Amino acid sequence: MLKSDIEIAREATMKPIHEIGAKVDIPAEALLNYGPYKAKVSLEFIEELGARPRGKLILVTAINPTPAGEGKTTTTVGLGDGLNRIGKKAIMCLREPSLGPCFGVKGGAAGGGYAQVVPMEDINLHFTGDFHAIGAAHNLLSALIDNHIYWGNQLGIDGRRVAWRRVVDMNDRSLRAINASLGGIANGFPREDGFDIVVASEIMAIFCLSKNLKDLTERLGKIVVAYTREKKPVTAAALSAPGAMAVLLKDALAPNLVQTLENNPAFIHGGPFANIAHGCNSVIATETALRLADYVVTEAGFGADLGAEKFFDIKCRKAGLKPNAAVIVATIRALKMHGGVSKEQLGEENVEAVKRGCENLARHIRNVKSFGVPAVVAINRFITDTDAEAAAVQKVAENLGTIAIRCNHWAEGGKGTEDLARHAVELIDSGIDQFSPIYDDGLPLWDKVKTIATKLYGADDVQADKAVRNRIKELQDQGYGHFPVCVAKTQYSFSTDPNLKGAPSGHSVTIREVRLSAGAEFIVAICGDIMTMPGLPRVPAANKIYLNKDGQIEGLF
Repeated sequence: MLKSDIEIAREATMKPIHEIGAKVDIPAEALLNYGPYKAKVSLEFIEELGARPRGKLILVTAINPTPAGEGKTTTTVGLGDGLNRIGKKAIMCLREPSLGPCFGVKGGAAGGGYAQVVPMEDINLHFTGDFHAIGAAHNLLSALIDNHIYWGNQLGIDGRRVAWRRVVDMNDRSLRAINASLGGIANGFPREDGFDIVVASEIMAIFCLSKNLKDLTERLGKIVVAYTREKKPVTAAALSAPGAMAVLLKDALAPNLVQTLENNPAFIHGGPFANIAHGCNSVIATETALRLADYVVTEAGFGADLGAEKFFDIKCRKAGLKPNAAVIVATIRALKMHGGVSKEQLGEENVEAVKRGCENLARHIRNVKSFGVPAVVAINRFITDTDAEAAAVQKVAENLGTIAIRCNHWAEGGKGTEDLARHAVELIDSGIDQFSPIYDDGLPLWDKVKTIATKLYGADDVQADKAVRNRIKELQDQGYGHFPVCVAKTQYSFSTDPNLKGAPSGHSVTIREVRLSAGAEFIVAICGDIMTMPGLPRVPAANKIYLNKDGQIEGLF
């Protein structure tokens, strides 16, 4: 009988976190311990690393996800372990999991099988409290806005134009739209409000893009929280909010160090979703890892149409990072689903369905290469895969000048990714990377969205009603036109229809709403039916999570 991820994690022989830090020259005094197996790396130590040369950066991305699963985080961990097994000094950089998916439908986000980061339960739950700090800083700003209005509203905030919503790190559809300040004059002026999930907060984006505490504080001050009746922006700085917000975030900003099952170092820090935010771990964690290791393996959320695009066009652009190679994760099972096979029939060999599903993989390969980043395909193996199905995937990759490698890290850990690790090193050593974002800063905002939609999604056009078009023009005229765009859309398809699998073409991308993230320095274009506050499924994962008689967590993943 196969062991669950939590059972495997529970059997791990973890080393004290100072021993893990020592592997990459982090002294014990630079670690702020949260128990014996997790720690934050002090910001003072990180500042001292600035003069060191950077290592090589490998991005792990994937095809569009399906209920069959792709294993992107598992592959990131497996590849990091594989690089260390072949004698390379490697660190993994991952995002922190949100409580919403843990108790909703997606489950944990610490890898799986024998390619995990531990302590798994801590990482998937409260960890070191970073998300709580981000939520508190966000909601402090919310409270300051309504308090300012209550005590005379000297800035002239128009209650109908408060753009700053509240947040909670849980899937709760009932909070998407609310009425605030009800109950009489003592409670303020009633207005419409709403909640987003913490991972969709602009504070999360700012947190993950900030280079240090000074940069963080300055970005917090630039947040546009509301507008006056004359439509003039009101910032967080005008409310004297950034100082207190930064105080809440100062400890959280230090990256978290943990270990894999094979006792290799991993940074887990920050956690914006890739469908509704920019989907990458923190710049501070990535930069720190690059100064400490020869190879850094990081992931970007969901498929390459979302996570990789935002990693390239937002994170790398803002942080001055240069990715040297990319790994595109695919499973035979998921490719069959893209080829039209139902979940119940995935265990049966179906080479033709795999070939049809490879249209999705092929577009992702072409897209990643269009950024000038060399790619390799990692076939995350399942026991139901057949040689003929794997050969079909390898043929498609070969026709596009790429190699597809079968990986068995779920069952074998780093040993199952040694071939992938060697090829990634060969790709990097070949020096063929010529990274460049897909659009220039100077391109108008509308054209940036259209470039992404037509070049990467296969769409024919971008549509929006007059109010949205006017808002985009307004942001362009106000001086935000040089910002990159963060497209919020379904992760399940290249289109905005989650049921449209494979590689659809000729569709239209409809922008439903546009939000300014002035502190994070990007524009969010919300498309289709995407929600910045998810809901729980009919049977949430929370219904199966409990403490057993020994006080251990069961059902988490």
